[in-house]
Amino acid sequence: MSGTETHASEPAVESASEPAVDSAAEHGPEPSWRWPDSEWRGHVDAVRAGRCLTPRQWPGQARVAVAISFDSDHETIPLRDGETSPGRLAQGEYGARVGAPRVLAMLEKYGVPATFFMPAVSALLHPDEARACASAGHEVAVHGWIHERNTLLSEADERALVEKSVETLTRLTRRRPVGVRTPSWDFSPTTLATLVDAGFTYDSSLMADDEPYEILAHGEPTGLVEIPVEWIRDDAPYFTMDRYGSVRPHSRPRDVLEIWKDEFDAAYHEGGVFQLTLHPHVIGHRSRLVILRELLDHIGARPHVWYATHAQVAAVASREMSSRTPEDRT
Repeated sequence: MSGTETHASEPAVESASEPAVDSAAEHGPEPSWRWPDSEWRGHVDAVRAGRCLTPRQWPGQARVAVAISFDSDHETIPLRDGETSPGRLAQGEYGARVGAPRVLAMLEKYGVPATFFMPAVSALLHPDEARACASAGHEVAVHGWIHERNTLLSEADERALVEKSVETLTRLTRRRPVGVRTPSWDFSPTTLATLVDAGFTYDSSLMADDEPYEILAHGEPTGLVEIPVEWIRDDAPYFTMDRYGSVRPHSRPRDVLEIWKDEFDAAYHEGGVFQLTLHPHVIGHRSRLVILRELLDHIGARPHVWYATHAQVAAVASREMSSRTPEDRT
C-alpha cells in the first residue's frame, strides 16, 4: 500500500497546505434544481413558439396542406464525423445514385412538389441532383455545410457556414434559398439570430406545434416562420442502421405507413399541415418506396388537398402573420 493511502478505518485528513475543494467545482455546473427562477425562465424563453399561423383557408380552398421534404444528406453524415471508409460513404452514395432519382420520378408521376434540404457538400458532390430538383419545380433549401452539429459551433463558425451554404446553393440552382433546416434539428444559443440576420423566411427544425408558428426570441416576435418537424413523421428513426452501435431498424415499412396515414388523416380533419421528413438514402430502398407510393395514393384519394413546398407554406403563414396587429401576433 502506498504511504499516501488512508486505511478505511482512519478518517481522511485534509492537508493544511491545500485549500478545501469547492463542492460545485468538484461536481460540475450548478444542478438545475438550484437555479434561480430567472435562469430556468431565461433558457425556456430564449426560443419559444408564438402565435399559430394556420390560415382559416388554404390556397384553392384546400382543407389541408401537404408539405413533403427530403433531407439529401448522402455522404455528409460520415464525412461530418471524419469517417472516410468506402463502406460508410457508399451508404450515402446510394441516396444520390439510386434513392434521389427514384424519388424524383415518383414525385413527377404524382405531380407533387417537395422541398429538398441539401447540405452544401452534398450539392457540391452531386450538382446535377441539386439542379434537377430545382428544374423540376422543387424547392432546394439549406441543411448546413457538411451536416455539422451546429449546436457545437462558435457563433463565428456557424455564421460562416450558413453564409457558405447559401452561396453554394444559390450558385448551383440559381435561386437563393429562403428556408433552412438545421442539421441537428436544434438551435445553438446564437442560431436564431444567425438565421434572422441571414434573411431566411422560415426554419423547419423545431417541434413546438403541429402547425406553423412564428418564432419568438425572449418573448419578442422575430418574423421567422417555423414549419415544425417531428420524429414521428421522419423515416430515419424507423429504418436507420448502425453496424457498430445499438441503432437497428425495428419497424416494418407498412407499420410506419399506418402511422403516417393517421398523421395525415388528423391533419386533414383539423385543417392543418401534414409535414413529412424523408431521406433519399433511407426511403429510397425498394421495400420502403412502396409505402411512400401508397401514402401518396391515400392522400390523393381525399378532395381539397394542397401539395406545397415548405416555402409556399411559409409564404401563406407569413401573410397570416402580417395581417394581424403586433398585439395579436403572439
